[in-house]
Amino acid sequence: QVQLVESGGGLVQPGGSLRLSCAASGFTFSRYWMYWVRQAPGKGLERVSHINPGGGSTYYADSVKGRFTISRDNAKNTVYLQMNSLKPEDTAVYYCAADRTFLTRNAGYDYWGQGTQVTVSS
Repeated sequence: QVQLVESGGGLVQPGGSLRLSCAASGFTFSRYWMYWVRQAPGKGLERVSHINPGGGSTYYADSVKGRFTISRDNAKNTVYLQMNSLKPEDTAVYYCAADRTFLTRNAGYDYWGQGTQVTVSS
């Protein structure tokens, strides 16, 4: 049974930090591209970041570049998103997703997590 379980969300003040984790099981994690996707209230899905299976190639949306860092530990079947200098506009439900291929579109992922809420507010 495939599972992606996110954790680490919560309420943080502007300028603060959070580290999201996504623990994977039920598939060969090390062969999959991993994605972090968010959905803010009333808005569509936004791909925040992705990382290739080996961990050597990453991508960040312009909105988070320089503030967020994606990483993965294939031995632990886990992908992380370190979020620093958080802003109110980062408030969203954050999902991790997995796909066997690199997806240019923000759709069609093989697997999704249940999401974790991140709220940035004073």
